[in-house]
Amino acid sequence: MVIKKRNKYYDAFLICTVREADATDLEFINNYLTRLQGEGKTVYYPARDTKQEDHLGGYNICSDNCKAIMNSDEIHVYWTEKSQGTKFDLGIAFAEHRTKGKNIILANRSQVEKIVEGQKELAKQQKRVPKSFEMVLLKLDDLANE
Repeated sequence: MVIKKRNKYYDAFLICTVREADATDLEFINNYLTRLQGEGKTVYYPARDTKQEDHLGGYNICSDNCKAIMNSDEIHVYWTEKSQGTKFDLGIAFAEHRTKGKNIILANRSQVEKIVEGQKELAKQQKRVPKSFEMVLLKLDDLANE
């Protein structure tokens, strides 16, 4: 059953790895979902709420997730470097952030901060300015917490 709230269907959409999720990812995601739902939030979780069998090669999955992101008040991200779908969904979320001011909240900030530390060190060794999706996510999370 879909609960309609303020012309939105969900309080939150959780961007996360689906196909590549391992036991550690799933444990974190399930605990995070439990916390959000314990706060009374309705959460769209793609592994549960998006039909993963897609005879169009992923087109329907992308379309369904896009619609759900657009119909959510805020977007939460569980980031791993291994997920391609997460990058696609993040692009939609970023557009929603820029055009509608939606908050993007990083679920696993401490893990992402460790990734960024390594990226900055590598960039320093290569004498270049660091940039990455992870750095963008940290900035988005900072903006959501202002």
